[in-house]
Amino acid sequence: MDFKKLANQYKDELLDNVLPFWLEHSQDHELGGYFTCLDREGKVFDTDKFVWLQGREVWMFSMLYNKVEKRKEWLDCAVQGGEFLKKYGHDGNYNWYFSLDRSGRPLVEPYNIFSYTFATMAFGQLGLATGNQEYADIARKTFDIILSKADNPKGKWNKLHPDTRNLKNFALPMILCNLAMEIEHILGKDYLEKAMNTCIHEVMDVFYRPELGGIIVENVDIDGNLVDCFEGRQVTPGHAIEAMWFIMDLGKRLNRPELIEKAKDTTLTMLNYGWDKEYGGIYYFMDRNGCPPQQLEWDQKLWWVHIETLISLLKSYQLTGDKQCLEWFEKVHDYTWEHFKDKEHPEWYGYLNRRGEVLLPLKGGKWKGCFHVPRGLFQCWKTLEDLMNYK
Repeated sequence: MDFKKLANQYKDELLDNVLPFWLEHSQDHELGGYFTCLDREGKVFDTDKFVWLQGREVWMFSMLYNKVEKRKEWLDCAVQGGEFLKKYGHDGNYNWYFSLDRSGRPLVEPYNIFSYTFATMAFGQLGLATGNQEYADIARKTFDIILSKADNPKGKWNKLHPDTRNLKNFALPMILCNLAMEIEHILGKDYLEKAMNTCIHEVMDVFYRPELGGIIVENVDIDGNLVDCFEGRQVTPGHAIEAMWFIMDLGKRLNRPELIEKAKDTTLTMLNYGWDKEYGGIYYFMDRNGCPPQQLEWDQKLWWVHIETLISLLKSYQLTGDKQCLEWFEKVHDYTWEHFKDKEHPEWYGYLNRRGEVLLPLKGGKWKGCFHVPRGLFQCWKTLEDLMNYK
């Protein structure tokens, strides 16, 4: 495998194709923040602004400014988005709304903890990029609120009746694994290691189920037991595989090779489990007992699932040398570039049907923004460069 050629492929796609698309089409130069509902060519088809996607784009351009190149256009893009979020994104006490209208008036109350997590990531990186202490303080205050909500992430907007079936979800400990590393400069080393170990325990001891062949389930009860219901049987291969590269980064940071090995094995297990043997690609949702999933979109092929898998496979190979990871990478790489990359217009498709045909031609929407494609291209580019240097 030609690591140099591949590294250039990911780098060029990021710098020459994907980032210019978002810089040109997503910025609201009149009212601030970003449009994320963009059609195939980049035209805006809805002007609502989703706070978690605003935070993701602030983070993306701040991170690239910090780690790739000090480009003024990247910092300007990040700062204007950060200022819009600071002014309109929360209720005054850093409770972050889910969505706003174009001018910044709140549409949906602060019910979703991912508005908080991505605001934290955004202001953490923006603080680093600008040296502005106010941004770092916003990140720290928001992180403290996340920790206070961890046991009830939907707060007073939780529609489940209390006490009948108390479930906890994989998404929060998974994202906290990544978030802790993101704001290490704000948290301090001692606090960080405590937070890391708590997250690792949840992901690798609670949601990881050796009795099910080493897969990761999406929901367990509050005591960590399996539950036989739609939510309790749900398996989300992309979530599990994405979490494994977070765990590998933590394993490297904490010098725990056994954790890296377990994350690599889990990546391969989940990929074998979730791969569509007939049409290729990775299923979106599955049921661990083989029952019909509740999600009607269960067999769709989504952009983020495949891009996150590419990251996990490359990191698995880089850190363990397991050739299976490289074989799988080649297979997933070919599928991803063939089906998700738009050959005629910039940025990538997000939603395919089971057969791999484009289901929605949008480039951004309520759930797809400036995040998984550019972050994945960046992570793969940098990991492939490291592999080049090892050779």
